[in-house]
Amino acid sequence: MAIHIKSAEEIDKMRVASRLASEVLQMIEPHVQAGITTQALNDICHEYIVNTQGAIPAPLNYRGFPRSICTTLNHQVCHGIPGERVLKANDILNIDITVIKDGFHGDTSKMFHIGKPTIKAVRLVDLTYQAMKIGIEAVRPGITLGDIGHQIQSFVEQNHCSVVREYCGHGIGKAFHEEPQVLHYGQPNSGETLVPGMTFTIEPMVNAGKRHVRLLPDQWTVVTKDHSLSAQWEHTILVTDSGYEVLTRRPEETFSYDA
Repeated sequence: MAIHIKSAEEIDKMRVASRLASEVLQMIEPHVQAGITTQALNDICHEYIVNTQGAIPAPLNYRGFPRSICTTLNHQVCHGIPGERVLKANDILNIDITVIKDGFHGDTSKMFHIGKPTIKAVRLVDLTYQAMKIGIEAVRPGITLGDIGHQIQSFVEQNHCSVVREYCGHGIGKAFHEEPQVLHYGQPNSGETLVPGMTFTIEPMVNAGKRHVRLLPDQWTVVTKDHSLSAQWEHTILVTDSGYEVLTRRPEETFSYDA
């Protein structure tokens, strides 16, 4: 499947869907507290997306996924299914939101600390955010996807953590997952060359231990094989004529737009 370069009209629709996805994360933050279940977080997000935003929660029934958001805890890597798990002090939690509005998708995720985090958890969560930011700030026309992956991988491994390789970022637009695949590791000057109008996610999954993962019997939840902590952040990115636009940027975030 070819990479779909977005028109100005499509980019405007991507901006709307992406803004809505970021607003869900802002809305849910006060609810992310010890004592709440991940199912309750799912229900709050579902209600907000459907009834307040007038949008569609993209994960619900996507390839059989049974919930409207993903909630991924501690040594889980991605695609955690909300359920009766009660959040506890020292947990770290990724909430992954994808909404559909007017036929276009916006996709983003954020890490949350429950109660007072451990030093190890704080380090991993911050390092993973920096890895994502390094990848985003490398984006500009003319570089390759391999350049982005190499920068992320180099930073993570220099800090004695590991990048998950089985799961990656992806093109996004009318479809939840489009071409290209956006690996968070790789070699410079390899892979697709970026051109204006491309939209894709950058969403590194970083393990405090080794990179190896396994899939749980629910056929969705991915965990670290060595039971080490894992973290992930995600944004939807537009390649512009001179650099990039973070379509899902939240108000508290800053990026260098000098790329």
